[in-house]
Amino acid sequence: MKSKSIKTAFTLMLMSSMLIAGCGGGNNNNKNVIDTPADNGAKNTGNNAADDTAMDTSPFTISFFGGDASPNWNKMQDEVGKVITEKTGVTIDAEFDVGSGGGDQKIPMMAASEDVPDLIFAKGNLSILVDAGLVIDLTELIDKYAPNLKKVYGDNMNRLKYSLDDQSIYQIPTNMGVGQQSFDATGGFEIQHRVLKELGYPKVRTLADYEKVLKDYVALHPETDGQPTIPLTLNADDWKIMITVTNPAFTTTGAPDDGEYYVDPETYEAKLHYKRPEEKEYFRWLNGMYAQGLLDKDSFVQKDDQYKAKVASGRVLGLISQEWEYSDGENALKAAGKDEYTYAHFPVTLSEEYKDHSFMSTGIDGYGLAITTAAKDPVRIIKWLDWMSSDEGQVLRSWGIEGKHYTVNAEGKREVPAEISDRKANDAANFAKETGIGQYLIFGARYGDGVKDSTDNYYTATFPDEIVAAYSKAEKESLAGYKATTWKDLFPKEDEFPVKETGALYNMPVPTDGQYQVIFKKTQDIVRKRIPEAILSKPADFDKVYDAFIAELDKAGAQDMEKEFTELVKKRVSLWTGKDL
Repeated sequence: MKSKSIKTAFTLMLMSSMLIAGCGGGNNNNKNVIDTPADNGAKNTGNNAADDTAMDTSPFTISFFGGDASPNWNKMQDEVGKVITEKTGVTIDAEFDVGSGGGDQKIPMMAASEDVPDLIFAKGNLSILVDAGLVIDLTELIDKYAPNLKKVYGDNMNRLKYSLDDQSIYQIPTNMGVGQQSFDATGGFEIQHRVLKELGYPKVRTLADYEKVLKDYVALHPETDGQPTIPLTLNADDWKIMITVTNPAFTTTGAPDDGEYYVDPETYEAKLHYKRPEEKEYFRWLNGMYAQGLLDKDSFVQKDDQYKAKVASGRVLGLISQEWEYSDGENALKAAGKDEYTYAHFPVTLSEEYKDHSFMSTGIDGYGLAITTAAKDPVRIIKWLDWMSSDEGQVLRSWGIEGKHYTVNAEGKREVPAEISDRKANDAANFAKETGIGQYLIFGARYGDGVKDSTDNYYTATFPDEIVAAYSKAEKESLAGYKATTWKDLFPKEDEFPVKETGALYNMPVPTDGQYQVIFKKTQDIVRKRIPEAILSKPADFDKVYDAFIAELDKAGAQDMEKEFTELVKKRVSLWTGKDL
């Protein structure tokens, strides 16, 4: 393993070879309309005029590894990819994780072998690369060569720093947009539109409401197209157990997403979220669903593809998930013209005293891109990322090509033709692979939905009118049944919560060696074994099984791990806010 001193020496040598240049200043990202410098319009490259910031457009290949799967990646032979290469000379030689998710297996192997690509989207495994000395500090690169990155992040640059003890910038967060204002809900508790319509659009607010809807409908329709109707199924295959089984425990009990922890917003004390008494009651509800035959008996043994096939069959009435997790199955239903078998979204909680925190803002914090020590030309890479972060690059990545994927009307407003909206909604996979729209979002900083550029257009093609236009007839009928325009209308809004000063704690760097990782691995193994065991137990045995599960976590060292995580949270708050904790 390379030491931090070797990494620092490398970085200093790299920086000493760079020429000093001026850079553009940032703007206030909190404004809804972003003022764009005159020399950064939609037609220029987004670089300053000085020679050392001019972008080389000769052919250049960047090797890349992404911690997320990208099934629609077309090796930049899609329409947007070809334009990116034409304008910048850059081609991405990409590999994406298709196994464990998040690079959990691949990245440790990279660190051990010191064999890394030029650019990497490491998700939650950045710390492994940092500790191995395999990623470089981007601070001076950004300052000298990336005016667009500085403009987009603006006052949030402090949040890019790695930690209170090491204030280097090892990655630029690219999986979320600055100033993001979500206009729609794509997660929560899902119910098929056909179910809602037949039952007269019943109230769906609590777990009891949700259970009643599924129970009533399956009693009326025990079969779907000749197969047994499945009221509710879960996907517990590998890491997806968090998405459909364990994360909903904190969502339904009024807590934000802090990964495997619940953090007290006043004291910053952290504990594994399973220890909250109210979450025990959520798992008791799942236990009851299983005992009644309402929860798919195969939920904890089926594989991901089997789960998606069930969704695609149309016989699953309810899900507890996120659209991206089950979209393959739902897209198959859309392609087959079975829109009534697709899903509505509801903010279901244990009881009405709790609020779903899905739209609580974390501020700027997220997974992103790191340049590794293997990169022979990090300056060229940062300049390319800066171009991708320019207005031109952002519009291309999100909207596509003018005249092909969108038009500009006489008032200067971008518009998406109806046929393009239809393909986005109903032929999503083929559309993404052919056009490349949305396939390059992680390759650069970007403004989020709801932020407008200097032309009074949204930076992204996700805004209320476009969202509503893309809804199917079945969705519009369900929304009308609930007197809503979008699914978000049913959820608690951002302004009902304070911005989290701790950020997205599932993304906070944690120790990659020592006892922390040993204990974390033990507790994860326990969770993935005991939570299904508790759900599948006899209701009379549930308390005994769940209490033994909590005791087993503490026996594995959970309390020591929680104390260490608490200190890391306090340091993050001190770094970001200046509080002395």
